Amino acid sequence: MRKELSIIVTSYKNPSVLRLCLESLKKNVLSGDYEILILDSATEEDTEMMMREEFPEVKFFPHEKNLGFAKLVNRGLKNTAGRFILILNADIIVEKKSVDILLQEFKNDPYLGIIGPRLLNFDGKVQFSCFRFYTLPIIIYRRTFLGKFSFAKRKIDKFLYKDKDLEKPQEVDWLMGSAMMTTRKACKNVGLMEENFGFMYFEDVDWCRRFWEKGYKVVYYPHAKMFHYHGKGSASQSALKAVVVNKLTREHIKSAVKYFWKYFRKPNPHKEQ
Repeated sequence: MRKELSIIVTSYKNPSVLRLCLESLKKNVLSGDYEILILDSATEEDTEMMMREEFPEVKFFPHEKNLGFAKLVNRGLKNTAGRFILILNADIIVEKKSVDILLQEFKNDPYLGIIGPRLLNFDGKVQFSCFRFYTLPIIIYRRTFLGKFSFAKRKIDKFLYKDKDLEKPQEVDWLMGSAMMTTRKACKNVGLMEENFGFMYFEDVDWCRRFWEKGYKVVYYPHAKMFHYHGKGSASQSALKAVVVNKLTREHIKSAVKYFWKYFRKPNPHKEQ
């Protein structure tokens, strides 16, 4: 049966956080015509029991292995029944009406391909969640001592859209995949998320870029707000040490290499006004 909205939640070994996410959706999504799909990696007994006993109405897709973000999202997309699709990480808590606000923006703009909310830490501080496309210097500046120099800080600030008024809705190059809404029609046109970047990272960058290439807009919409428990596991150590001991850092670098190889010498499809 067709729905207006499908909500895909990707989860990994944290049933207590997943519970909070689901409770916030049930409480704060006002549109009644929606379904929720949980795509869970390396599923444990505690998570299965919680879903069965506390959320029997939610579609639950357990997986024995840790599949990574893109594979979970794609399996979710293949099982959705909604005209519109909201993709969330399990560490997202939605505010009242935030999902409905994004949904209304889609109904108002036929050229919209992806829209994302303002993300907040639980202390209320704003997280950076919209970005310009990566360049190789940006990767280097953000992971080495060079980022402390003024010339690098200017480049990083531009990457983070600090030169724009982020209190206002606006088109951006790409949005963090932790919370983004799209449509079934656009996904069919653009295709699924790329699964070849590795375990995680850069799938959201690539997907947004492909939406721009197909003529869709990617929009940051700060009037819709969600809370995000955002870990920084891949950037918590010095660059050299992190490459050696931090799996997340190694995955990020591997994904970056694949991304730059794919888009080497290809123009930016988003022409800023």
